[in-house]
Amino acid sequence: MSRERVKQLAHEFLERGDHRGWFDALYTEADGDTSHIPWADTEPTEFLIEWFAKNEIKGEGKKSLIVGCGLGDDAEFVASKGFDVTAFDISQSAIEWCKKRFPETKVDYVVKDLFDTPDNWTKAFDLIIEINTLQAMPSPFRINAMKCLPTLLADNGLLLVIARGRETGEEIDGPPWNLSKDEFQTFIDEGLKEESFEDFFDSEDVRRFRLLFKRAASD
Repeated sequence: MSRERVKQLAHEFLERGDHRGWFDALYTEADGDTSHIPWADTEPTEFLIEWFAKNEIKGEGKKSLIVGCGLGDDAEFVASKGFDVTAFDISQSAIEWCKKRFPETKVDYVVKDLFDTPDNWTKAFDLIIEINTLQAMPSPFRINAMKCLPTLLADNGLLLVIARGRETGEEIDGPPWNLSKDEFQTFIDEGLKEESFEDFFDSEDVRRFRLLFKRAASD
């Protein structure tokens, strides 16, 4: 499936006022063929692997949430680091696909909407990982999503975000809708502290941002 087809599908749903339905339509249309999912590399994201390698992150006894988990490779990687992992996607087809790919998984794969998460997820996760999901949402939906994520982060918890980057004001014909640095101010406005910000180009000359935020302990 070409990226043009992905854009066409996304815009068909957006024109109906539905910014989420195209995800499940895409996974359903792919019909088990990972080559039809542009972001499905069938291996963990290299920038996630690199981050774990650089930092001494211990997962034992901690809970992690994978946002928009897609086909599950990142979730499986994080689980291999000792975390109790919950991975969710709005697409029923994607979650079913994950369970078929990893029948012996320890990951709890669930169909959920970031805008309607269970009460027991509030301040429940020590590490939240968001890779390439925010960039699949046009503004203002993206900003609303960025307001939701901090509510799920436990005291002293970490939020890792990896996304395509752009300059402020640069026009993008998405998806993906690359993020600008100033958009991440939303996380700070919601009470998180920026721990690190990396701005780099990958091997295909695509600009990437990798940011880490932390929630302070409650008084």
